[in-house]
Amino acid sequence: MIRPTVPADTPELLAITAGTGLFTDADVATLDEVLKEYHAEHAALGHHCATYEQAGKIIGFTYFALAPMTDRTWDLWWIVVSKQIQARGIGGELLRHAEDGARADKGRLMMVPTSSLPSYELTRRFYLKNGYEVAGVLKDYYADGHDMFLFRKRL
Repeated sequence: MIRPTVPADTPELLAITAGTGLFTDADVATLDEVLKEYHAEHAALGHHCATYEQAGKIIGFTYFALAPMTDRTWDLWWIVVSKQIQARGIGGELLRHAEDGARADKGRLMMVPTSSLPSYELTRRFYLKNGYEVAGVLKDYYADGHDMFLFRKRL
């Protein structure tokens, strides 16, 4: 079941994120701050964070928000599924949840940044499989030799 994220979910969301092996310690620390800000004020500003729970266990989450200074463009900031459950459709359900949430607010476009590192190859394929296209590649965005792929999908 996909449900709204509550503050008590934070430790498990951080553990799941770290456990994927894709995110650095700095990324996980940033997520911790993002979740604190979400619960403190960003939820009231229209940001969305949803937790996927199965048989009482948290197995994933997504975080998305309207992009400032745009006409109904949404940013998908986080979509994470427990490493033990990946490639079983949970990510697709979370992605559809985010897209449907944006559509409910008259969203017209979803943007998703992700890494060019080889370890993110399956992530990039995931977005392509789900109807996203590469809108651009920002060379050396994260670091020298570490580009950002920017995916987009019309809603």
